[in-house]
Amino acid sequence: MAMETPRVVISAFTEEQVERLTGVTVRQLKHWDKTGFFAPSLAYDDRSQAYSRLYSFRDLLSLKILNSLRNDAKVPLPHLRAVKDKLEHLGEDLWSKTTLYVLNRRVIFDNPITEAKEEVLSGQGVLQIPLKVITGDMNRAVEKMRERDKSLFGRIESKRGIANSKPVVAGTRIPVASVKAFADAGYTVEEIIKEYPTLTPEDIAAAIRHGAAA
Repeated sequence: MAMETPRVVISAFTEEQVERLTGVTVRQLKHWDKTGFFAPSLAYDDRSQAYSRLYSFRDLLSLKILNSLRNDAKVPLPHLRAVKDKLEHLGEDLWSKTTLYVLNRRVIFDNPITEAKEEVLSGQGVLQIPLKVITGDMNRAVEKMRERDKSLFGRIESKRGIANSKPVVAGTRIPVASVKAFADAGYTVEEIIKEYPTLTPEDIAAAIRHGAAA
C-alpha cells in the first residue's frame, strides 16, 4: 500500500495583516511587488484576483527588517535595490536571516569572507548597532492580530466593498467560499485554521454550513 504524501500547510497573511504586523503599507507592498523589489511568496500569477498577494511568515520577518531600513532608518529605496542585487546570492534569506546594520542611511552587513562589518556596496569597514528581528516577537504579534471580538465567532456577514460583497466570516475578509473549498478538498478544521490563523472552529463550521446551503 502506497503511503500518502502529507500536505504542507503554510500560514498565509493578507496585505492588510502584513501592514499591521510589519508597518509596511499596503501601497508599498503593491509597489514593491509591481517593481520586482519584493514579491510575496504565495502570490497568484494573476494579481487582479482578490487576495492574490499572500505573504508567508518568512515574508513577515523580511518585511519587518525592510520597514526598519526604509521607513525608520530612511535608507533610500534605490540603495536597498542595489543592496539586494549585490547580495542576491543569499536568495530569500537576504532580509530575514542576514544581520544588517545602518550607517548614514547605508546598509552594512557581516561579510563572511573577511569576518568584518562592511558597507555592502563599497566594502568599507564600519562598526554600528545591528537591526534585529526576533522571531518570537513576530509570533506574539501574530497571536495578538488573531484576536477578534468573540461575539463575531461563528457568524457570517456580507458587506459592501468587502470580497465583492460576497459572504465572509464576520470580522474578517475571508470568503466563505474559500473556507468551503478547503473543506471540500479534504482539509481538516485544524488544517484550515493553519491556512487562516484568524479563524476559529466555530467560524469554519458556520462557513461550511453557509456554503452548503447556498
